[in-house]
Amino acid sequence: MAGLIDYSQVKHIFIVCGKTDMRRGIDGLAAIVTDTYQLDVFSQALFLFCGG
Repeated sequence: MAGLIDYSQVKHIFIVCGKTDMRRGIDGLAAIVTDTYQLDVFSQALFLFCGG
């Protein structure tokens, strides 16, 4: 079964350390990436968050 994303094309993997409130949803997580880390959510990157 093929996945939705081809992870072999991912250039960077970012791990957000600490607990993240996952109730923020995709828009809230994207805001963390852009506002806190000044990264482009549309780049060829994978962003990993840890829930609490």
